[in-house]
Amino acid sequence: MSSPSTQLSTSRRMGIYEPSHQIFMWGEPFKSSTSPNIGASTIVEADEKLDNMYEDSSHGTLVQSQKFEHKANRFGDKVLRRLAQNREAARKSRLRKKAYVQQLESSRLKLSQIEQELELSRQQLQGVYIGGNSGDSCQLGLPGTVNSGIATFELEYGHWVEEQNRYICDLRKALQAHITDIELHILVESSMSHYDDLFRMKSNAAKSDVFYLMSGMWKTAAERFFMWIGGFRPSEVLKVLTPQLGLLTEQQLMSVYNLQQSSQQAEDALSQGMDKLQQTLAETLAAGPIDATSVSNYVEQMATTMGKLEALISFVNQADHVRQQTLQQMYRILTTRQAARGLLALGDYFQRLQTLSSLWAARPNAMKQASL
Repeated sequence: MSSPSTQLSTSRRMGIYEPSHQIFMWGEPFKSSTSPNIGASTIVEADEKLDNMYEDSSHGTLVQSQKFEHKANRFGDKVLRRLAQNREAARKSRLRKKAYVQQLESSRLKLSQIEQELELSRQQLQGVYIGGNSGDSCQLGLPGTVNSGIATFELEYGHWVEEQNRYICDLRKALQAHITDIELHILVESSMSHYDDLFRMKSNAAKSDVFYLMSGMWKTAAERFFMWIGGFRPSEVLKVLTPQLGLLTEQQLMSVYNLQQSSQQAEDALSQGMDKLQQTLAETLAAGPIDATSVSNYVEQMATTMGKLEALISFVNQADHVRQQTLQQMYRILTTRQAARGLLALGDYFQRLQTLSSLWAARPNAMKQASL
């Protein structure tokens, strides 16, 4: 086999030459396909298109992501608000349920205690309040009789006073502790309901013996001094409470003033009616012969007087209605904390009257000890 140099020399000798332009043409396709200028621009253009596609895709993904994140945040905020509202509603519901259960339990215990005391009182009263001839006999209601309605009222009222003292302590502690308005509202509502219980008890007692109720024997001596038709004067109580309520708005001051005026007008109307009833009763009793020689006339006269006395029960109930409406209207005018301060001031006022009565009752003994 010959070497390449030998073949080349042989070809030259034989006159066989490859044109240089053919060699050049062979390189053209390769050069054209691998030319640095043409190939680089093509690659750059492709890269730019690809980058633009990636950029557009990334930008769209980012916008969609931001939109999704914004919606998610809005949804999360809404969920958080709803959860907070649900927690607050649940807390209020638990407070109302707790207060209601406590009230039911307190009422149940009170009723059970009253029933036991009533049964004990019936056993003790049996044979003690007999007849009207004994000078030392203790009397409830009419002389020589046992008035079960009045006995029940005295027991109920004693428990009412104890419960009232507890409400006063709770109101004072609540105002000092600055509890929430919701908790304070529940306490104020319970205290207002407690006064409603008093008016209900008094209505039943008036049916049993209206004279006993109006005499105020169920109250202390100092309280009796300020009594008006079986209770306190609403207009006078408003004068006591208003300075204790703190700062009132102009509208509140006007409303309190109007309430005081309307209460005063209702009191004046009832007082005039009571004076007229008293005058009518005196005239009825004085009509006819005083010696009552005619039994039939006497019985008729007493029956007429008894009929007129029925109006006395109505006057007592109307007076309590004015008292109750005054408290309720005052509650509507005031804020929750102002109402709490008002109820506290009202309770303190009655407690001071009771303390004054105790001091007055102890006065003779104190004077006697001082003289010794």
